[in-house]
Amino acid sequence: MDEKLEKIIIESAALFKKYGIRSLSMDDISRELGISKKTIYQYVPNKAALIELILDWVTTNNVCLRPKTEQKTNAIDDLLDFSLTVQDESNESTPAILFDLQKYYPDVFKRFSVKKNELVFAHLKQNMLKGIEEGFYRTDLDVDLVSHLYVKKLTDIHDVDFIHTHNYSLSRMFEVMFDNHIRGISNEKGLAYFESKKMKITNNNEDK
Repeated sequence: MDEKLEKIIIESAALFKKYGIRSLSMDDISRELGISKKTIYQYVPNKAALIELILDWVTTNNVCLRPKTEQKTNAIDDLLDFSLTVQDESNESTPAILFDLQKYYPDVFKRFSVKKNELVFAHLKQNMLKGIEEGFYRTDLDVDLVSHLYVKKLTDIHDVDFIHTHNYSLSRMFEVMFDNHIRGISNEKGLAYFESKKMKITNNNEDK
């Protein structure tokens, strides 16, 4: 990617996170970035296109969704790492940003959601197949269906109406949903390992 375009994307994303999507105009972005609108418009025709580029960049550079070239950890470790990363992302994703995306840029948000859901599905499916092979997950799982159902749950908890109706943080909802998911797919060996990992994470957090 062009270095100047990547700079525009990264710095614009930080501005949207700080000030919100609806309140920022292209004039505001130009002024804050110290770049002329003419330069920005060489890369994007409008604000919606800039937002879509940002979402594409976020998805492409999402570390927890990238295929692992080295798989030295087991499936449960991988899934726990995925969980913690997504929880961190959920803490950074405010309901206001999600609301603005869904209300004012529904087509952009829909394309982003479809692409991200496809990546999450592939990640979950790969993880379940790995867990079954390693002897941590149940062998009777309908891998495709379970992966699709989990992606659907992820989509539902990010729905604006759901967020406004229930007084829970995104990270807390994801934590509970993840816990239920891994307990549903793990066998006795997997559950024992999961409990031991949770205990270590809890103890480490208490020591900090």
